[in-house]
Amino acid sequence: MNVKRILFVCTGNSCRSVMAEGLLTQRLQRAGREAVQVESAGVFAIDGMGATRETQRVLLEAGVDCSGHRARVLTPDMIRAADLVFVMEPFQAEEVIRREPAAAGKVHLLKPFGRGPGEVAGPAGIPDPIGKPLEVYEVCFAEIREAVERVAKSLGVQ
Repeated sequence: MNVKRILFVCTGNSCRSVMAEGLLTQRLQRAGREAVQVESAGVFAIDGMGATRETQRVLLEAGVDCSGHRARVLTPDMIRAADLVFVMEPFQAEEVIRREPAAAGKVHLLKPFGRGPGEVAGPAGIPDPIGKPLEVYEVCFAEIREAVERVAKSLGVQ
């Protein structure tokens, strides 16, 4: 698979997609894979908003500094430029496809990606932690980290 651009999408681009972008970028850098570009955006983001304090904290504990992150609203150009688009919840997939119908084949729910049928416990989405306690962010982060590992493997990163 010759993937060059990966786009993670959530609602506000201040929590989940930031975590996924930071983790995959770190994973690719450690593997010396510089040819893959990783970005994030939100279907209803407020342009320029920073990552939440909780997101910054869980990422920093994993060695990722996202203090410079600024939220971006998802655009059709971003969708067209991406080789793979990963969303956190089904409604975001619908929104991506509504904005760019031709992208349907490259949009994937992050949590079940790379898993076989019946391997996903509970809902296929990763719920939004915004406004919730740090513990909720930590659970969200663990789910995203596990899924990002599968994405990395699909890109041939060991």
